[in-house]
Amino acid sequence: MSFKIEQGLFSLDFTDYHAILGIPVDAEVKDIRKRYLSIARRLHPDSCVTENEVDRQRAAEFLSKLVNPAYEKLSQEKNYTEYCVVLRLKGQQALKQQDTVILTDDLSRRLAIASDLDTSYRAAIRSLADQQYQHLNESLKFIGQISELNLVYLMRKESRGESVGQPKAAPANATATSSPRFPPPPKTPPAPPSRDALVAAYLRRSQEFETKQNFPRAIQELRDALRMEPTSSACHSRLGMIYLKTNQPTMAKIHFNKALELDPQDAVALEGKQRLEAPNKRNAASKPDGKGAKPDPKAKVNPKGQPSQKGGKPDTKGSGGVFGLFGGKKK
Repeated sequence: MSFKIEQGLFSLDFTDYHAILGIPVDAEVKDIRKRYLSIARRLHPDSCVTENEVDRQRAAEFLSKLVNPAYEKLSQEKNYTEYCVVLRLKGQQALKQQDTVILTDDLSRRLAIASDLDTSYRAAIRSLADQQYQHLNESLKFIGQISELNLVYLMRKESRGESVGQPKAAPANATATSSPRFPPPPKTPPAPPSRDALVAAYLRRSQEFETKQNFPRAIQELRDALRMEPTSSACHSRLGMIYLKTNQPTMAKIHFNKALELDPQDAVALEGKQRLEAPNKRNAASKPDGKGAKPDPKAKVNPKGQPSQKGGKPDTKGSGGVFGLFGGKKK
């Protein structure tokens, strides 16, 4: 089953895991888990209420290919931190390209001009999430609509200079249970991971999936990395190796060539190219030389077109070839 979604953040080559779970982009961990369990109960084969076999199959695919990976990405702190960094980058990208952003849904159009952004955003998300997995033939449509809301919300937040996914500061008049004589110095928030660190994390996860022979997930991790950093020779060469392992030589060659274009000394790409070219060399070596040997112009030819034997004497040993069918003279 194909899960093709072209609205919202998906139109920016980004998998919107928040939209898949039907939650706001700044949802807390407990809310992410609560929503995941609610969807999983609806879609799991043991608890799915539908009796239609086609719908049961579709529900199982939604759970295994969309919902479970989304929860895995958003529930692990390190993955979630990296994901939020990319999410903010996509919001910045969309804001810069706002003239090309097309809103296809009325809810997102209203959100784009809403005076109370946060309240309107959460209300719109809830209204769609309630229907998201009730009728599975419409689920992808709802995911796309939620992703479009996420895109609008991110763009408006970026236009205000506000970051999404960062903890909100406590109110200025908030008091602690035990008041120290002097307030502690403010904590410096940790710097977001660099782009290189994010790419390294994608590579690490890809290699973990590759070790488990989960090649589709390994490929997906590398594709996500290349969307963020298209000039990573390490990602291209690793992707080429996985395609080579899965017997897709054409795709492997494309990524090896790209890796070597970016870094001519990439050891993984060089090794992969050698492995790709080795079968061709063996086949070429095993083919007989199609060009026949040129006859010796000095050799004498008898009247029947056969080269004469040394000294002009006929061969009396054995009977070879067509001319020896009747045998030689008996001694």
